[in-house]
Amino acid sequence: MTACDVSDRQAVAELLASVSAERPLSGVVHTAGVLDDGVIGAPYVDAVVQRRRAAGRSGVSLAWGLWEQATGMTAHLDTADQARVSRSRSQTIAADEGMDLFDAALRTGEPLLVPIKLDLRSMRADAAAGRGVQPLLRGLVKVPRQVARAAAAAATDGTGELARRLAGLDAAEQETLLLDLVRKHAATVLGHAGPEGIKHDTAFRDSGFDSLTSVELRNRLREATGLKLPATVVFDHPTPLALARHLHGELGETTAAVAPAQAVALADPDEPIAIVGMACRLPGGVNSPEQLWRLVFEGRDAMSGFPDDRGWDLEGLFDSDPDKAGTSYVDQGGFLHEAALFDAGFWGISPREALAMDPQQRLLLETSWEALERAGIDPLSLKGTDVGVFSGLMGQGYGSGGEVPAELEGFVTTGAGSSVASGRVSYVFGFEGPAVTVDTACSSSLVAMHLAAQALRSGECSLALASGAAVMSSPGAFVQFSRQRGLASDGRCKSYADAADGTGWAEGAGVVAR
Repeated sequence: MTACDVSDRQAVAELLASVSAERPLSGVVHTAGVLDDGVIGAPYVDAVVQRRRAAGRSGVSLAWGLWEQATGMTAHLDTADQARVSRSRSQTIAADEGMDLFDAALRTGEPLLVPIKLDLRSMRADAAAGRGVQPLLRGLVKVPRQVARAAAAAATDGTGELARRLAGLDAAEQETLLLDLVRKHAATVLGHAGPEGIKHDTAFRDSGFDSLTSVELRNRLREATGLKLPATVVFDHPTPLALARHLHGELGETTAAVAPAQAVALADPDEPIAIVGMACRLPGGVNSPEQLWRLVFEGRDAMSGFPDDRGWDLEGLFDSDPDKAGTSYVDQGGFLHEAALFDAGFWGISPREALAMDPQQRLLLETSWEALERAGIDPLSLKGTDVGVFSGLMGQGYGSGGEVPAELEGFVTTGAGSSVASGRVSYVFGFEGPAVTVDTACSSSLVAMHLAAQALRSGECSLALASGAAVMSSPGAFVQFSRQRGLASDGRCKSYADAADGTGWAEGAGVVAR
């Protein structure tokens, strides 16, 4: 017997080359070293063996139950996984039992077998108590006819009771009831103490579901609702809320589906667009529209020196000589000195990805949330609706100042790409309306506002977030405009005044909900 790693192409080639008349190949035992639980719809190895046997060739495929060793492929199984195995009424296979089963399988002459250790006593108890037996195992445990009838009646009563409860509720309450149902069964499948461990907007995959647990959840919901649900229903509707809404629609007239509101074009294309919410981050410590108005009312100056937390060469950056290369003859600007602060955990973003994200994207997330809250709208309630996002942005070269650390390489493309900014907001909030990032230099935010108004009037969306953000990751704009003599000497614009002597640079972010 010769061992070989089939993932090593060279090793396989050498093994095959060693086969000869004196040393013939008499058999292959393939024990896959990868745990890839699947459902009946994906039996690739089984199909290969079946085809070989139909052609008169040898082959046996064994779908093993769980072995009791706590190492190797099953080392990752936790308490929830063990509970799922226990609910299926199967027991772990000892090593000596497994070897005996292997030998017995080769003697049967059958192409496809399932070596598994079943707890038949518990299965019979389930049958006697009317708790039912899995369809594939019903040939092993006979359910008395009267018990089967009682169980069927109980199931009918259960689904009928659900229908009666739903019939007495309005659409929003029906959806809440079905969401509770989904979360309860999902928690049971994963071994949680209660539904609190299942968030309504977190993907089942991210909560720990795999193909087998997804099918178990489908089975539980099928029994609870009486609906014919496909095995892929959890993948087709990947969050508890999405699945609850699907069940809502499938239950028919009693529980009419709650579809997202569809946008319709305004009757009068000249009708003004109402701004219902606003949020901002601006120089001078301005973090709200009220603070912005107070700044303007009091006539305060929000300009300041260069920030000291961005790695800029503050010692060598400023020089009053406008011809000196690599320097700026202005050392003032409107800066967001807290631009680096970001609560990544609130957004479900990992620390590494957050570090790779352009601060402009972070600011758009924060201000978009606040603009909706100020409009009296729960941001989470808009998931799956046709909200549009129109963001004005200019690429500021974030992350391009040197070699990217290896741990951030997978996040830089989306983190630093200005085109991703609007899509980031749409993705995190779950919006399904248009998402457009506009870069027309200094007019980017103005154009974003215009496009948002057009989209609302044409019916492309029923609510729009129009925004703009600017955070300078490098002093490049100061240096380049210094060579052109384009900067105001004191860093302050004096538009339409005789004293106007150039432009000034500032940062900020603002979002309006319309």
